[in-house]
Amino acid sequence: MDQIDAPARDRSSPAFRQIAQELEQQVLTGELAVGNTLPGELELARRFAVSRSTIREAIRLLEQLGLIRREEGRNKLTVTAPSNKDIGERMRTAFLLQDTTFEQLWEVMSAIEPMCAFVAATKASEQDLAVIADNIARTEAVLGDAEQLAELDIEFHNLVAAATGNGALRLSRDTVGELFYPAFNLVISRLNAGARLLLAHRKIFEALKARNATEARSWMEKHVGDFQRGCDLANLDFNAPISGPMSEIS
Repeated sequence: MDQIDAPARDRSSPAFRQIAQELEQQVLTGELAVGNTLPGELELARRFAVSRSTIREAIRLLEQLGLIRREEGRNKLTVTAPSNKDIGERMRTAFLLQDTTFEQLWEVMSAIEPMCAFVAATKASEQDLAVIADNIARTEAVLGDAEQLAELDIEFHNLVAAATGNGALRLSRDTVGELFYPAFNLVISRLNAGARLLLAHRKIFEALKARNATEARSWMEKHVGDFQRGCDLANLDFNAPISGPMSEIS
């Protein structure tokens, strides 16, 4: 690890943040591999020519990012890979802080969901298909319960994403889906859309089971498109920011 000379640092950015970025880069390049023990505070302070308090701030930031784990009851720090939960929380925060609207989030889903269905049709295992079939059966049993319908719809889409075997697709879908849930729940509660939702899920499942990727994608596109139409029918503001409720258009 090369020492960063204090005079060479960008003084517009705090030293602890620059050190954290340097260590993060070393993790990404493999110089600090997952599972490795991070050098102690004193050694890091010497290498970066800063105080130990600055190193502590850098370590705290890396812990927040999920790149460093402190062993319970010990001062030992281990390099770790961020969990899907860690990454998802950062993505959700970014969406919220950037005043993302429901329409923009829907546009993201319109790209991700059909691709998930397309890939799942070629890669879903028999176990994947079995859990999706169970989801559909439970959905049919609660058609009159808007809240459970919304929860099962989110679960259905997560299961389809999981069936792709593609971690990036799954992470993207899970994060967007969680942000979308409150709005979808509102649409379901205002419209009697349970039967239409169930039909779409069945058609997507039939295409997955038949390994018909084109048909699976086509039905998923129709299903996602129904949400926008539902917002129009329920007179909900599709351009509202996701940081607040999807209010009714006055």
